[in-house]
Amino acid sequence: MTWISDVVFDCGDLGMNGIIEMTKCMNQNFDERILNGMSILAAIVQCGSFAGAGKALNMSQSGVSRSIARLEARLGIRLFERTTRSVSMTDEGRRLYGQIGPLLTGLEEAVASVMEGRALVRGRLRVQIHRTFAHFLEGVRLREFLEAHPELELELITRDQLGDLVTDGFDVAIHIGNPPVSSLVVRKLWDTRIVTVAAPSYLKRHKHPASPLDLVTGGHILIDYCNPETGRPFEWEFHRGRRIVKVPTNGRILVSDIITMHSLCLAGYGIVQVMENAVSRLLRQGKLIDLFPDWPDERFPFYAVYPSRKHLPAKTRAFLDFVVSLPSSGTANVQD
Repeated sequence: MTWISDVVFDCGDLGMNGIIEMTKCMNQNFDERILNGMSILAAIVQCGSFAGAGKALNMSQSGVSRSIARLEARLGIRLFERTTRSVSMTDEGRRLYGQIGPLLTGLEEAVASVMEGRALVRGRLRVQIHRTFAHFLEGVRLREFLEAHPELELELITRDQLGDLVTDGFDVAIHIGNPPVSSLVVRKLWDTRIVTVAAPSYLKRHKHPASPLDLVTGGHILIDYCNPETGRPFEWEFHRGRRIVKVPTNGRILVSDIITMHSLCLAGYGIVQVMENAVSRLLRQGKLIDLFPDWPDERFPFYAVYPSRKHLPAKTRAFLDFVVSLPSSGTANVQD
């Protein structure tokens, strides 16, 4: 007779699949009740008694006994021999425990690993980023973020359209402009001021416009930037309090790449409207001039979009905190 405390793991050929097939042959469904019963079985073996298992599981000894009785009835086998003086495992019980013990341990380790992931920044994070936002990700800042989280595997995929995040396997997307209405969670991260800038070399050849309307009447060269979602140029607007002035551009050139737009502007070809955070250093260095600092109120929002607000993983929270910190760094620039 084998006592509970003498049970030894003896992994044979049955396996969990074999257990499932065995229960199917007995016209039983392998469901959570069987799994719960097996966890109680493991507790009895590990604690050495029904009473010890009850204490470990916060159950009464009679509750443990009833659970084992139900498991035996569902499996159609006897797991324990019980007398008034002792309880011992049957050969079938010992064989079953020899198979499920390592599997239950594996399940516990898997659950612990997942729960640990809620607090640790680890694993793969797949992020969809808007093409314009990609130019805010200065290499030094991104390197610092990755070095701070060495167990994180980061995928940054550039796309102009939001698309189907769930189907495409993205954990989060960074979207510029108001996102479309959907069931996704939308969180505003920050916004940036829209500035109208020109290079000093341009202003040497053209009179500095005194007001936004001078852009039309003064014969200035305006470089249009293509809205990737509509295929049309972004409208030029100027905001001051509640006052909004719209200026037609009729530009000779339309670009869809922010680097090309900035290069033309820095070369002194024309005037552009850009996000302030993308040219903050160039403005401080005097390589670009803010033409209308007294029209400061047009802003462009940045949003995070993700499938669900419940149990947001630590890796996602860490990346969003990183994105939120970018404007305050004052280092973002497309080109120096």
